Amino acid sequence: MRKLLYSFLLFSAVFSTDLIAQTPLNFNDSDPVKMGWMQGFPPPKDKIVSAIDGSFFKFPALRYSVCHMRQFMPTTVVKSTTGKTFKFKVRLDNNIDAITFTPTNANGLMTWKESLEKNYTDGMLILHKGKIIYEKYFGELKPDGLHAAMSVSKTFTGTLGGLLIEEGVLDENKLGSDYIPELKGSAFGDATIRQILDMTTGLKYSEDYSNPNAEIWAFSAAGNPFPKPQSYNGPTNYYDYLKTVQKEGEHGEVFGYKTVNTDVMGWIISKVSGKSIPELLSDRIWKPLGTHFDGYYQIDGAGIAFAGGGFSANMRDMAMFGEMIRKKGYFNKQQILPSALIDDIMKGGDKEAFKKSSYGSLNWSYRDMWWITHNEHGSFAARGVHGQTIYIDPKAEMVIVRFSSHPEAKNSKIDPTSLPAYHAVAKYLMNK
Repeated sequence: MRKLLYSFLLFSAVFSTDLIAQTPLNFNDSDPVKMGWMQGFPPPKDKIVSAIDGSFFKFPALRYSVCHMRQFMPTTVVKSTTGKTFKFKVRLDNNIDAITFTPTNANGLMTWKESLEKNYTDGMLILHKGKIIYEKYFGELKPDGLHAAMSVSKTFTGTLGGLLIEEGVLDENKLGSDYIPELKGSAFGDATIRQILDMTTGLKYSEDYSNPNAEIWAFSAAGNPFPKPQSYNGPTNYYDYLKTVQKEGEHGEVFGYKTVNTDVMGWIISKVSGKSIPELLSDRIWKPLGTHFDGYYQIDGAGIAFAGGGFSANMRDMAMFGEMIRKKGYFNKQQILPSALIDDIMKGGDKEAFKKSSYGSLNWSYRDMWWITHNEHGSFAARGVHGQTIYIDPKAEMVIVRFSSHPEAKNSKIDPTSLPAYHAVAKYLMNK
């Protein structure tokens, strides 16, 4: 019963842990089309994957599910434009596949093309100066398809939060309880909006899957949209759970990448704007971009969108968002976001707080739920488990969008053959 109750956790892009008990199938052998998941009327029993038992988020079935999340979970729409859609110019560069780089802590060279298979890429798109120069789809992902963005969802929430601060709707120095009185008894009650946005809150909250008593299990149970056992007496939606999070340590001292920060930020944003995250994202960003496809969010039993990891979107539409950010908020012949907001994001967050965290070896920082690399190109990114990213290199005038379904969730398993590859492409483009 415990496994059934908490199977909802497995769908959440941000919380997934290593589900692979043995060496996983390689990129080609795990191709979801070849494997025949959910094909037929009805599909054979051994080709059915389900949210009820958690099988849909286990590799290799994961490679099918990330392109079909709304088949498994209840969702709500992020409406695309009803007017004229934006169309990228396309000038494909056939030399990119042959670009070589040295993976982190490795001796031999790897080609860009080889890195795509290594990272179980479902879709890859590169923009240079606003034009598509590289675009490929694999497995279940098609040009008109949608893919789970995982924790890239956080960046949309963080960007909306930063926007409301820029517009004076939110005060970054006010407390969570100033906007939501119900948070007064929780850890978020005396945390500032800035601390929540930059995840420097001190929370008694663990996302350690190996610990059966970790708080992540209770958060997942609260958001589970499926019927709960009669014996269950815990919170029944995300908001109810957030009120129970307790404080540990002091706010503002250490960066702690914890998804509940995003979901409480989503609650605050909705409270002050009068709109859900999907509605606000649609109105302020998705429609103005000129997107082609409705996105969608997974929701809990109370209809609350999973702001920390529930978004699914089209790859070209995601590239529009990335290019808009690269262009300091200007896109589709309009200023969608204030340039001052993008400048603030690019400056980065508290480096000292980041160094004290488990991510300190990266020498990065975190601002408005964007990862700031502080490399020589000033690159920054939205990142999600299993390989999702929007990577922006301002100096190279480059935006990369990648959708992926890597067997392992942790970016630390994927970065060695990704980050150096992105930088190699950036340098190639600068030297053209």
